[in-house]
Amino acid sequence: MTNPLWRTKPVSSAASDNTGLKRVLGPWHLIALGVGVTIGAGLFSLTGVAAGQNAGPAVTLSYLIAALACGFAGLCYGELAGMIPSGGSAYSYAYASMGELIAWIIGWDLVLEYTVGAAAVASSWSGYVSSLLSGWGITIDPRLLATPMTPVTLADGSVVSAWFNFPAVLAIWVVTALLMRGVSQSAAVNNVIVVIKLAVIALVLVFCIPHIKLANYHPYIPPNDGTFGHFGFSGVMRAAGMAFFAYLGFDIVSTTAQDSKNPARDIPVGIIGSLLICGVVYAVFSAVLTGVVNYKVMANDPSPVATAIDAAGAPWLASLVKLGITVGYVSVLFGLLLGQARVFLAMSHDGLLPKVFAKLNTRTHTPWTSHLCFAALTSVLTAVLPIGELGNMTSIGTLLAFIIVCVGVPLLRIKEPQAPRLFRVPGGPIIPVLGVLSCGAVMVSLDMLTWVRLVVWLVIGLAIYFCYGVRHSLLSR
Repeated sequence: MTNPLWRTKPVSSAASDNTGLKRVLGPWHLIALGVGVTIGAGLFSLTGVAAGQNAGPAVTLSYLIAALACGFAGLCYGELAGMIPSGGSAYSYAYASMGELIAWIIGWDLVLEYTVGAAAVASSWSGYVSSLLSGWGITIDPRLLATPMTPVTLADGSVVSAWFNFPAVLAIWVVTALLMRGVSQSAAVNNVIVVIKLAVIALVLVFCIPHIKLANYHPYIPPNDGTFGHFGFSGVMRAAGMAFFAYLGFDIVSTTAQDSKNPARDIPVGIIGSLLICGVVYAVFSAVLTGVVNYKVMANDPSPVATAIDAAGAPWLASLVKLGITVGYVSVLFGLLLGQARVFLAMSHDGLLPKVFAKLNTRTHTPWTSHLCFAALTSVLTAVLPIGELGNMTSIGTLLAFIIVCVGVPLLRIKEPQAPRLFRVPGGPIIPVLGVLSCGAVMVSLDMLTWVRLVVWLVIGLAIYFCYGVRHSLLSR
């Protein structure tokens, strides 16, 4: 098309982009990245809520349904990642299939997703660190654990205003420093963290399985109590919608295409492999938890995992679980901060953002300017804003990216039928359509304020695009 807003980047050009990053990641690194970002504290907190208030023992079925819905998008990511192994993820796929304007919108959307997500994770991590240290007799000044002007109570009982969330800011800069040392070293650390996280989960399962009571599985799908979403089939589906958010994060694997040894092969393996592992972990964990603790008890139990551990007669596991969650959060933060910089690098490489964001450190070959920029931005959000209320922003940004990717698969099959594809989504257009419908249904369920915030963010992004990006795009030269 002649209109610059709809100009597309040739698939061959998008696939051959070379940003100068070191290609050091293999399939196991990518699977670990996907698992590390996807499995967070939600495994321990969400399962009890979904079982006790919505699905009962059938929460396991809810997790499997959610995995299937995410799998639709995951398969579409797999095809496009094998066809266009670019670190821009959904941004690069949209650039090749739908044009520059849509690519900019989705790229800007990914920046929102990763920035707000990283800020929220860092804030949550701060709370777990404080709780963990207090169990060891170490107390952090509460004024350093909350956002400015938040009322906190000191040891003497006086109520004062908080300063800023120091541990959260510290975590962001430590992980950023690790990423700037090189993706190879940081990926190795991430692998260790993921192993620790999975080992803690495995320990909980091993000690709890012998205490499963089959009676707790009856009725498997409790009858609906007359309210939509409160048990019955509607409850299973409501819980599936909640569980859907537990799988978000696997898409970050696709941002590492320029860091991968063989991206066309390894990115699909990383995405689909991490989804399969997470699906199994969520399903098995929820099945064991509802077998040990009756779902009715979990309805008002703030810590059902602790209740299950008590039933297993292993109270020492509670501290280990808290340690596992605290350490595990680092892998989530690692993936989000990595994804931020890679998307910005791709957009800068295409001329839509200033070239300064494409600069690499000559020794480590990492995009240091992008890392520093996002560390500063995320730190500000974490330190001074009540980030908890922005949690849904991460979800809506991810879902929008999923929809764009699902739409891109049939579009590129029409536009580029001869382009090499190492992986093809089976079933023709059926799976992409199901992906759009499932992601769209979850997006519709989000509150209006989340939509308003998304629109405001996109308007800011469009202003930047029309003031800078549209005139400096490499495709305009």
